[in-house]
Amino acid sequence: MFNKLSGEGYISNLKDTEQKTLVYGDKTLMVEFKFKKGSVLPKHSHPYEQTGYLISGHMILSIDGKTYDVHPGDSWCILDGLQHSAEAIEDTIAVEVFAPVREDYLPQKTYEEMTK
Repeated sequence: MFNKLSGEGYISNLKDTEQKTLVYGDKTLMVEFKFKKGSVLPKHSHPYEQTGYLISGHMILSIDGKTYDVHPGDSWCILDGLQHSAEAIEDTIAVEVFAPVREDYLPQKTYEEMTK
């Protein structure tokens, strides 16, 4: 699967937050998240391992009770089942990979349509 840079396809599930599934395969899914300054991702957990990389901005990330001051170039891995949350200190862009694939993050187009 290959995906060209595009401003289309972003959705908003939380206030001041946008996300877009970039690519996915049989075992992983990659998502870009855009957080506006002050936005908060509430504490939650899920059955997916989540690895991330901060592209731009600044955020505070909490993983399993530990707090991290995250700047561009920093990365993280959140094991499945761990409680985590985030707060955007400034406008922020992060890319995260989930394994296994999050069915709830799959785009409306089928895999076959996206790989033509």
